[in-house]
Amino acid sequence: MSIVEQTADPQELVTKLSRYLKPYWKDALLAPLLMVVEVTADLLQPTFLARIIDTGVASGDLAYVLRTGLAMIGIVLVGALGGIGCTITASRASMSFAADVRRDAYRRVQSLSFARQDTFSTSSLVTRLTNDIVQVQTLVLMMLRILVRAPLLCIGGIALAIILSPRLSLVLVVALPLLIAVMLLLARRGFPLFARVQSSLDRVNAVMQENLSAVRVVKAFVRGARERERFSTANDGLRDSTITAQRALAGLNPLTMLIMNLSVVAVLWLGGIQVHTEGVGVGKLLAFINYLMQIMSSLAMVAFMLLSVSRATASAARLREILDAPLDIQSPPEADMRPAREGNVAFEHVSFRFEEATGEPVLSDVSLSVASGQTIAILGSTGAGKSTLVSLIPRFHDVTAGRVLVDGRDVRQYDLTVLRAGIGMVLQDSLLFTGTIRQNICWGRADATEEEILRAARDAQAHEFVHRFPDGYDTVLGQGGVNLSGGQKQRLAIARALVRSPAILILDDSTSAIDMATEARLQAALRQRSPRCTCLIIAQRISSVMDADAIVVLENGRVDAMGTHAQLLNSSVVYREICASQLGEEAVRG
Repeated sequence: MSIVEQTADPQELVTKLSRYLKPYWKDALLAPLLMVVEVTADLLQPTFLARIIDTGVASGDLAYVLRTGLAMIGIVLVGALGGIGCTITASRASMSFAADVRRDAYRRVQSLSFARQDTFSTSSLVTRLTNDIVQVQTLVLMMLRILVRAPLLCIGGIALAIILSPRLSLVLVVALPLLIAVMLLLARRGFPLFARVQSSLDRVNAVMQENLSAVRVVKAFVRGARERERFSTANDGLRDSTITAQRALAGLNPLTMLIMNLSVVAVLWLGGIQVHTEGVGVGKLLAFINYLMQIMSSLAMVAFMLLSVSRATASAARLREILDAPLDIQSPPEADMRPAREGNVAFEHVSFRFEEATGEPVLSDVSLSVASGQTIAILGSTGAGKSTLVSLIPRFHDVTAGRVLVDGRDVRQYDLTVLRAGIGMVLQDSLLFTGTIRQNICWGRADATEEEILRAARDAQAHEFVHRFPDGYDTVLGQGGVNLSGGQKQRLAIARALVRSPAILILDDSTSAIDMATEARLQAALRQRSPRCTCLIIAQRISSVMDADAIVVLENGRVDAMGTHAQLLNSSVVYREICASQLGEEAVRG
């Protein structure tokens, strides 16, 4: 059960998120104080109005009317200044609060392990970091304004109304409990419905994101109509869930206005009798009606705020799922800050299973050593555990059993930043960022010199095609490198890793789109680049790894065999089958 489903106490959520307001306590404190000024001005106006009518107008004293009117204008101006100041300080505090929440939520997402991050869909994370934070920001803004204004206006109005006419105040005894009951009932119905609205928004974002990132696949398979139908389904779901939530609360405003108007009618009826029989001043009756309207409008503000609370509480719970998500992989308290220099890698009886996974583990009792400067190839069928094995080196995952050592030290002893700074990794998906080619290569190391950039590009066999662009290294790439071929993107991704001058270089099937001649030049450049750089290559083509110092054959998460190409042809049935399928039976027999 998710936190969204568990949480029903808005106070708990406010307590958890209130620490983000502490740095802005001055604005958070000043906003309510300025609101007190505005509310005080609003509460004084009906009293001055009563004096103008009952004293000034009734006696024809124009001077008194002018003096009192000028005093009212002065109070209004003071109240306006208080209201403007409250809006400015409350906005500043709430927006700063939201910026800090967004920053911490983003950092938390960046710090999550791959396994933990996979529990959230990308579309859900986007919604939480945008729409959900806006909802909570709006709630904080309203709390600093309406949550102060409404109670003060209500309590002050009730007190002054009772002082003005205790008998007419009996109307409040009936109206207020009835109005409060209606608001609480409708707000209680609205909370779970708004949680569903946010989930529906997740689904809309998921469909949009998939279609935008896979637009070429959609067009290639002529699935535009199908994807439009998917979007319509998700969009209709968002529409229906929003309508359902709004329908549940649709009666709030009409019922509030009905109770307010009936209360005014009751006051006019009873007050009219008092004016006729007891000589009560008309100004006093109008002042009481003004206080009644202030009281009712303050409760209407609370009702409006409850709508925002219903939605913001669901959003706050979803944000807490991110902010409270456990960090499975982080640096130890006394982390080893020495960087990896030699690049020695060892797996000692390593086993790994994904959290909550059933069946056989992904890796079982894997033991192998890679000496500094060696080039090790890892082969195996799909699902053999190749990518998972190399992902244990930079601690994208932690072993379930055994140890992974870099330079003789358990990777779990390293500071994460120090460990990963010594590793250059090129993943299967060669993702590039919007910007120039130079910026994408420097993404591997921000302080890389021009000479280092050019050397990395040449070694990655990228310099030649980059040089053909009119703008060269200043060529701007579209999102994800859409204006490059697959092989070009892979070579730039390799250059990005090489510019780090890593002690360990991991190529995870990152040459699949590169032709064999270019790959041969790339392999030669890697061997010459740094004799101490340890290279682990996951590859599908036998021809690209035949010259490796050693080849590891993984089968069902276990090391089936390890040795040179010639040794494995004699000792490994699995390797011979792979060779035969790619190079032919003659190559195996020869």
